Amino acid sequence: MPYTIRPDDRITVDADDPRDYLKEHLDTGDRWVLNFGPQHPATHTTLRLVMELDGERVARVTPHIGYLHSGFEKLGEHLDYNQYVTIVSRMNYLSPISNDICWHHAVETLFGISITPRCKAVRTIMAEMGRIQDHLLCVGAAALDLGAFTGFLYAFNPREKIYDICDYISGQRFHPDWTRVGGAMQDLPDEEMFKKLIKNFIHNDLPQAIEDLEKLVLRNRIFMDRTQGIGVISEHDAIAWALTGPVARASGVRRDLRKDEPYLCYADNWDGQGAEAVKFQVPLATDGDVYARFQVRIAEMRESIRIVDQLIDDIPGGPMDTFSDAKMAKPPKKDVYGSIEGLIQHFELIMTNRGWDAPIAEAYGANETANGELGYFIVADGGPRPWRVKTRPPSFLNFATLPKMLEGHMLADAVAVLGSLNIVAAELDR
Repeated sequence: MPYTIRPDDRITVDADDPRDYLKEHLDTGDRWVLNFGPQHPATHTTLRLVMELDGERVARVTPHIGYLHSGFEKLGEHLDYNQYVTIVSRMNYLSPISNDICWHHAVETLFGISITPRCKAVRTIMAEMGRIQDHLLCVGAAALDLGAFTGFLYAFNPREKIYDICDYISGQRFHPDWTRVGGAMQDLPDEEMFKKLIKNFIHNDLPQAIEDLEKLVLRNRIFMDRTQGIGVISEHDAIAWALTGPVARASGVRRDLRKDEPYLCYADNWDGQGAEAVKFQVPLATDGDVYARFQVRIAEMRESIRIVDQLIDDIPGGPMDTFSDAKMAKPPKKDVYGSIEGLIQHFELIMTNRGWDAPIAEAYGANETANGELGYFIVADGGPRPWRVKTRPPSFLNFATLPKMLEGHMLADAVAVLGSLNIVAAELDR
């Protein structure tokens, strides 16, 4: 069940509605235009805001989606269902492993594949690691933008441990490209070591980091004055703008795909033997401002710890890959390097896509990632690669609401509002 963040977690700040100013002064005074980004240090990436200012008051904002233009969706037409994972992990580079998991969730929905219990458990653990990874940077970078440099360090240091875990399971720290259709690129190198790394992180490093962030940032009066009553969006407007994730839940929208459309270990009977879904709560707030969004993210990290704690000691045995057919299953690396049969099988699967029997169909698969609903719509024509791939990135929809949240505020509030949305420019890419 969702739970609402307690009112006594906030300090009330008296503030007038900034939009009242616009009603009185909409057509008075001189306006001047300011480009906020793409080179501004607080934008972090290549997005751009064109602001019309009345003094230091923001009268109008026009968001531009940025200057990456890497053609991520178009590349889906030229890469097969496994190769494209290297592209999706670069759409949200704050938590790339979450993108990997979501992409292959959509592909497996298209193919009608049910992955093994072991794969579900490990994917769920890593999905929560991605959520934590993303939230830590969001809260830390927002604190940095508002002048709290130490808070950024407290949030950024624990992320190194998550990079270590990604490196351990995939061989790559930043972009794991870890999942494959029906499984993963490899099984856990050493399950006991994997458990040790995870437990040390969720029991020692992360709880201390969250506590430090709360004391140093969320209970800092300057931070609270800069974020409470700023960038408010109501529950009704959040639904109308199709917002998801912490931005929507901070406004009281009770939606989380892990509960509403459960998948992996968030669903009952995920192991095929009656196992219950992992237990967790969905944090909600009702104020809908910048501060509430940070409160929700902090609370979600604690729930992620709870989810991982339920799974880490009971990872099912058995294979990581679904496919038992020799034509579909990847051979072990020792066979690839040590036998001609293994090398040929690997070549046929990876280079020629033999064994794939893609349907002629359409499918949409979505996961609840750190910023909200990330989904992929795939149109397949029976070939080894998609005919069309469309991404539903949460940052794209969240960014569209920025004018509504910002107009009427002071110029200095732009940094706080933008940081609370956690926009990743690569997700804006078209």
